[in-house]
Amino acid sequence: MSKILIISATSDKNLELANELQSLLRAMGTDSGLVVLDKLNLPLYSDEADIESGVVEEIIEKMKHASGFIFCAPEYNGSVPPVLSNAITWISVKSKNWRDAFNGKFAVIGTHSGGDGFRFLTAFRSQLEYMGTNVLARTISITKEKPLNEDSVKRILQGLVDLV
Repeated sequence: MSKILIISATSDKNLELANELQSLLRAMGTDSGLVVLDKLNLPLYSDEADIESGVVEEIIEKMKHASGFIFCAPEYNGSVPPVLSNAITWISVKSKNWRDAFNGKFAVIGTHSGGDGFRFLTAFRSQLEYMGTNVLARTISITKEKPLNEDSVKRILQGLVDLV
């Protein structure tokens, strides 16, 4: 059975989206885990930053053991939210090889944003691909005006499950 790790950058609307996606995966018979980045309270990365031992290493282990990922994050100022970029920085510097957690995995990117989240989806796709992740072409974009289309999302999730 495949294990998909869902990573929510925030604990608001994107966590709601992550929980909905996890429920759909469960109904499909797919095992999944969930990490909420803003609850980890990672300090802003710097060479001198003081971080609680084991926090980043636990995320790295979860990512290494996952067959694929779903990332849920809002668009902030036309790009990737700082909490997500910061977490990726910590993961990459705390790994033996900076691509260890990402390389060769498949991922879906989702967003619940004020707008369509297109700039986030594009910027984050580029970042994940640079890290060695294979990002599926279809994304999940939810807004107040455009709620989750369950049939469409099930097809996107099935595409990920089929690959992992």
